[in-house]
Amino acid sequence: SSSKLSFLALGVVFTGAVVALFLLFQTLPELSEDDRQHIRLPWKLEQAKHLGRVLSQYTDSYFLHVVVGYSCTFIFLQTFAIPGSLFLSVLAGFLFAFPLGLFLVCFCSASGASGCYLISALIFKRTGLIERYLPERLESWQAQIKKHGDDIFSYLIFLRITPFLPNWFINIASPVIGISLSTFYIGTFIGVAPPMALAVTSGSQLYELTSQDDVFTWRALGLISIFALLALLPILAKKLLSKRIEGKQL
Repeated sequence: SSSKLSFLALGVVFTGAVVALFLLFQTLPELSEDDRQHIRLPWKLEQAKHLGRVLSQYTDSYFLHVVVGYSCTFIFLQTFAIPGSLFLSVLAGFLFAFPLGLFLVCFCSASGASGCYLISALIFKRTGLIERYLPERLESWQAQIKKHGDDIFSYLIFLRITPFLPNWFINIASPVIGISLSTFYIGTFIGVAPPMALAVTSGSQLYELTSQDDVFTWRALGLISIFALLALLPILAKKLLSKRIEGKQL
């Protein structure tokens, strides 16, 4: 059936990505046994701290290796919606200067999300898999997209800043409802910047963090809310302008 073929194709792509990532890590500098045990995907804060300690020892001498390895791992997680990218974002603030750290996080987030977009466009869209398994959620978002029309770019930025829609759903549904890859990529790059800037900033105090809640404090959430409202300003301004024009015509 089409569903089985879709999952088979996804499995092939995933296996290929895992093999490529494994081969990449074989080119990294030789690590001691103690350091090697901490080279893993950080799903917990303590794991991120250990990984940061190990990578920081190699950043000066093997800067390019660390950047490439970090970026490829981040993109892999984002492409296949695997948890861990938040702690990698925090880690960027610990390993790199803020401008580079923020750029890497935004670039990897947008690139990984675009990888997920392309998987959906090339595999799921052709077989109607998303329409079959997520019909109500897809129909609801499609209505919102039609409602915003030409303001889809600002709306996409707003969605990336806020948690109203899961990122994995935005990634797989966007090609199905007709959002172009260029709009998707740029909107994602800009939209993830405000929340990830806070995560990268907190990375400079990595060893002082005690839980994930320390990354997004109430003050941080307040700042994110302000950025979300700013993203909606073009949409609101356009609607007000349209109403004024219609009023003058009447």
